[in-house]
Amino acid sequence: MRNSMLQIAKVSYVFSHIRVSKAAVRILAATMMVLGIFGSASASAVEEDIASIIAKSEKAAYYAGSDGKSMARMIIVDSQDRKQMRQFTILRKDVLDNEGTETGDQKMLVFFSRPTEVKGTVFRVEKHTNIHTDDDRWLYLPALDLVKRIAAGDKRTSFVGSHFFYEDVSGRAVSEDNFTMQNATDTHYVLRATPKNLGSVEFSHYIVEIDKQTYLPTLINFFKGGDNYRRVEAVSVETVQGYPTVVRSKVSDLASGGYTLMEFRGIQYDIALPDSVFSERSLRVPPREFVE
Repeated sequence: MRNSMLQIAKVSYVFSHIRVSKAAVRILAATMMVLGIFGSASASAVEEDIASIIAKSEKAAYYAGSDGKSMARMIIVDSQDRKQMRQFTILRKDVLDNEGTETGDQKMLVFFSRPTEVKGTVFRVEKHTNIHTDDDRWLYLPALDLVKRIAAGDKRTSFVGSHFFYEDVSGRAVSEDNFTMQNATDTHYVLRATPKNLGSVEFSHYIVEIDKQTYLPTLINFFKGGDNYRRVEAVSVETVQGYPTVVRSKVSDLASGGYTLMEFRGIQYDIALPDSVFSERSLRVPPREFVE
């Protein structure tokens, strides 16, 4: 939910939370440093500040609590205004090392319940922070009783027929991109991100707006050269168990005019999901105590 689905929303996108001080003086000082108002600020200080913003944003968007659950619904609208619906439950858990420290890796399961043609389909993710290790993604197709591995090259393709990509749902690692500051308004940091491996994605760069209070990315515009062809938006944000959380998100295909709206409900954090839930067995035998 890399939320929600757990990030489709990350996405996900998908995907919604705060960890930092809201002190106005601190925000103002950081903003002036980024804009170069303090003449003595060095280039390295600015870079460190950008790195801090990005780290906080990734944490807010994908790492609220130690684990989480939410129910989600997608409304898929094509260029002719025809609609489809997808309904599912998302489970997410952060991976800890032997000392109980968060590694940045995550496990995720998405269980589809509606409509009939996708009921029983399960999307499974093992997300890795190491830039040299591809995330592992699988799709279980119940009609064929088949577990299909999603190749790394397919991570930026349609997720179950929607305008969200697989990578939007589980989340794109910030280590995959280089960031520069474009602007800082009263409410948002505006950063430009350029992929380190241009051959692995369809875009040349994207512009992301990050809310200064919550550190949630609220608007992302993707470009191919000068063409803004895709947009990811946080439509509505609410505080859940103390974590600012995206409860409605939207992905738009600006070329075709189609879009997908994703809504989340029943969001819970820190529910002590056992590691056994995230096994391959759960693809065929869903953990009903957490899914229903």
